[in-house]
Amino acid sequence: MSDSAHATNGSASAVGATADDESEAANAAENDDETASAADAGEYTFDDLSVVMGAYNEEEAIATVLEDIERVTDGKAEVVCVDGSSDRTAEIAREHGARVIEQEPQGYGVAVREAVLTPDRPVVVTTDCDDTYPMDALPEFLAEINDGADVVSGDRLYHGAEAMPAFNRFGNHAFAAVASLLMGERVHDTTTGMRAYRSEVVEEIGWTENTGLSAELLIRPLMRGYDVRERPIRYAERLGETKLDPIGGGVAIAKSIVTVCLEEQLRRF
Repeated sequence: MSDSAHATNGSASAVGATADDESEAANAAENDDETASAADAGEYTFDDLSVVMGAYNEEEAIATVLEDIERVTDGKAEVVCVDGSSDRTAEIAREHGARVIEQEPQGYGVAVREAVLTPDRPVVVTTDCDDTYPMDALPEFLAEINDGADVVSGDRLYHGAEAMPAFNRFGNHAFAAVASLLMGERVHDTTTGMRAYRSEVVEEIGWTENTGLSAELLIRPLMRGYDVRERPIRYAERLGETKLDPIGGGVAIAKSIVTVCLEEQLRRF
């Protein structure tokens, strides 16, 4: 897949131009030159970005998330929502211009896997629909991709994640410790839902996990030598009720981390 930007360059013409017209034309030409330079450098813009999410009964928060994406990207990013809700989540998403793919509820990983593989834009960012992740960080994530990163992972725990329930926070620290030990490389937040990927990364790797997909989406690229970077993000209190069973979900995530790490270690032989 090409790394070239897909920005459309504008043009300006001045017939019988005044001094102001000439100044505006000069500025437009300068902007065109900057855009062309960015394209030549292979830099991506929001026109190359898809923000994707799995959703299940998030009517309380999804409008806020979509409005934030619209504001931050000036409406240029594509939004894909894979939805299995019984409430108005899908309807609200469509009203805000998102592409909605409806499917029967089959778990977190099934929805997110569909979401990350659907777009045809070269950069994919995953997020959740509960307004816990900062869409204001999208420019920083895109800048890291333009700097050469293959995966940019939002580290919720760096700033303390005080909005996260204490039990979940402890579990996430434990998941990161186990994954770090098994991989032989330090990671800080294995289960964050906000990451940016070059699309070829998610297309080239076979994904197997469901509840533990968020950990798998970090571990497999990292253990295969991709440029994976963690970036601190602020984590906010969710809007609406959580759908994850902290005990059952935690066990499933732990099993996924162990399974994926061992599979990737064996793959090296």
